[in-house]
Amino acid sequence: MAKGIEIEKRSFEIIASLMKKKTFQEQELPIVMRVIHATGDFDFEDNLRFHPEAIKAGIRALKSGKNILVDVNMVAAGINRRLLERWGGRIISTISEVGGEDGKTRAETAIEKAIDEKIGIVAIGNAPTALLKTMELIDEGRFKPDLVIGAPVGFVNAEESKDALSKKPYPFITSLGRKGGSPVAVAVVNGILRLMQGMERQ
Repeated sequence: MAKGIEIEKRSFEIIASLMKKKTFQEQELPIVMRVIHATGDFDFEDNLRFHPEAIKAGIRALKSGKNILVDVNMVAAGINRRLLERWGGRIISTISEVGGEDGKTRAETAIEKAIDEKIGIVAIGNAPTALLKTMELIDEGRFKPDLVIGAPVGFVNAEESKDALSKKPYPFITSLGRKGGSPVAVAVVNGILRLMQGMERQ
């Protein structure tokens, strides 16, 4: 076994031994562990929330070749493109192509610009305004992603936007409170991709 794989395997064994054994669905647990691995923070065992259909919706979207819309390039850089491209999906990131328009932030404009790009998953790790805009567009019926991953970090609207997402009827994965960030969003997406890879091997 390669050294890096050995280290990751041992890391996950340590994480499993230190978790408080909260009850997660079978497919949720490896994603929680992957977030803890990415952040070194066991608070995510308590903070992560999953809509009951979240994992199934994400897998279904990616298997059908849909794309992942991200709020910032840091999220785009961390997603396992090799796994994603096996099912025909792409990462859509338009933040570097836009400026703020009509009083909107660049993150809001970037989300609005990409809603027609065959989006299956929205993965937000940085900008609360991007998450708020995503929910607004969905509520207006203008945008219909299969899964919203909302994990912005910070002190202005981060906690509030994620709390709002946790109450939505459509599939979501979020981290309550101020903690979050691009590593969390990336870990969730890569966790879903790893689940898909494992299902292929069965």
